[in-house]
Amino acid sequence: MSGVFHISGDAYDAFMGRYSVRLAPLFADFAGVEAGQRVLDVGAGTGALTAELARRRADVAAAEPSPEFCAVLQSRFPDVDVHQAAAEQLPFAGDSFDVALAQLVVAFMADAPAAIEELSRVARTVAVCMWGTTEVELFAAINRTASIVGGGGETTARRYRTSEELAELLASVGDVETAELDVSAGYEDYDDFWRALAGEVGPAGAWLNGLDDEQRVRVREEMHRQLGSPSGAFELTGRCYAAKVTRA
Repeated sequence: MSGVFHISGDAYDAFMGRYSVRLAPLFADFAGVEAGQRVLDVGAGTGALTAELARRRADVAAAEPSPEFCAVLQSRFPDVDVHQAAAEQLPFAGDSFDVALAQLVVAFMADAPAAIEELSRVARTVAVCMWGTTEVELFAAINRTASIVGGGGETTARRYRTSEELAELLASVGDVETAELDVSAGYEDYDDFWRALAGEVGPAGAWLNGLDDEQRVRVREEMHRQLGSPSGAFELTGRCYAAKVTRA
């Protein structure tokens, strides 16, 4: 996975965690996670999905390639079996789990088809989900701003952002079921939003980090306009595409 995720857990939580925490129960419902199941969270990040799986009293393990995020996971979830590992090389025997889930990571995998082979090797049911691009107000505002100020914005990791692409990715395992999962996240005000963006998380953060001081001032002003010039608390919505498959 990309080095853009060698960041602090707090920075990730401020930028994306406020969305992924709300997404986690919807994704777990779609995957059919139940109490007592052996469940693997692949690309677990800072634990938004891990927390939901534990809340459902599943027997949870987590695989995460970022050492920074692994440290966060081990601190937050001392009872969870955490492994620093990429999705393409999982350190588990075949059929170790009932369900393997990958929330918001498949587009960032170095070799997504190989990762799906690994997930389906260690679990009978595999479920993945990924944000759309234009369907997420946060990303859409970033990209509109980048088109005006210059730079890339949220333009990398654009594969597997539709139901069709995810279904094709999982098709080699069996019959695929898809769904659309809609969430929203709130901000106290525009300063709260800007602090989260300035944490330099993911492709958008890498873009912002590459701008000079004058460009960053322009981005701050233009982004505010693109968001409708909020003067107080506001929410942004996003659509996530999900797919799952169960081996015969």
